[in-house]
Amino acid sequence: MQHSTTGHEATTRARALISAREFEGVVATVLDNNKDMDQAVADRIVTQALAFVATCARFPGRGLRPSRIVDEGWHALILHTLVYAKLCSNEGGFVHHTPERPDPSRHNAGELERSMAAIAAAGFEVDDMLWLAPTDASLPVTATCEHTPQKCAACMDGGPN
Repeated sequence: MQHSTTGHEATTRARALISAREFEGVVATVLDNNKDMDQAVADRIVTQALAFVATCARFPGRGLRPSRIVDEGWHALILHTLVYAKLCSNEGGFVHHTPERPDPSRHNAGELERSMAAIAAAGFEVDDMLWLAPTDASLPVTATCEHTPQKCAACMDGGPN
């Protein structure tokens, strides 16, 4: 299913949520955690994470969750605490992250589809190749978790569990 909005414009919109220098710093964190990753892939992951976090901040309580790959970018964003706090504040509210142990049996493709549709509805491009099932190893990342609405504070009400 194709979720893309207007391509370059939508990608630019997500990347513009933080400064170019901040974006480069978050991308560097993804690259540090994934030694064999191409920079272009890391750029895409961070762009998708920005769109995901902005959508969660704008629309709390929707049961949104990232794919395992997008979660890699979310983790990198969180490590840049000032950037992350400012992003969340600018987009409507803090998006908390509650880590959980990996368990591919919790995967629900419908939940990922709902998250992708919400991101597109918010005006961001959805990079379908980054929204793979947790067992799909075609794009390896160090993040191993795939959050569920019951565990993901961002998915519930924007507050901690």
